Amino acid sequence: MSTILLDAGDVKRTLGRLAHEILEANGGADQLVVVGVLRKGWPVAKRLAFLMTQIEGQTVPCGKLDVSGSRDDRPRGVDEGSEIPFQVNGQTVVLVDEVIFTGRTIRAALDALLTHGRPARVQLAVLVDRGHHELPIAPDFCGRKVDTLRSDRVEVRLHEIDGEDAVLLHSTEETS
Repeated sequence: MSTILLDAGDVKRTLGRLAHEILEANGGADQLVVVGVLRKGWPVAKRLAFLMTQIEGQTVPCGKLDVSGSRDDRPRGVDEGSEIPFQVNGQTVVLVDEVIFTGRTIRAALDALLTHGRPARVQLAVLVDRGHHELPIAPDFCGRKVDTLRSDRVEVRLHEIDGEDAVLLHSTEETS
């Protein structure tokens, strides 16, 4: 059974709200950079950086981070996809992923990010927090918090990859 959690309009509004929240919490865009976790955190990060650039009138740099070489729950890969074309040292890095579940991807992302420099601080922004964190990692900015069963699946569909924007909950709960 599938439920639409966010449609295209909801995704657009949610990203707009997140952009404003991030800017407000940081007193603007000075010393702020955005880094998206590959694969689907990257398009979300690009959209957030673009929205913040429009709001502030100054460019908010955006990069992408391949965490495959830093995973502890999957075979280690090689970081071949990271592109961070700006200085991380001393910056406030907004790390972006589309969903937080156990927290393991974000733990790997922190390890991978630190190979690029030492940020002043790192904040986490996610489109969906579905709970069930296994590590003491929580988002600073969250588009939607959703109560799920561990066996449920949250699918984020993004126009850049899937041809449409939507967030779906695929529930394993039996209906009677």
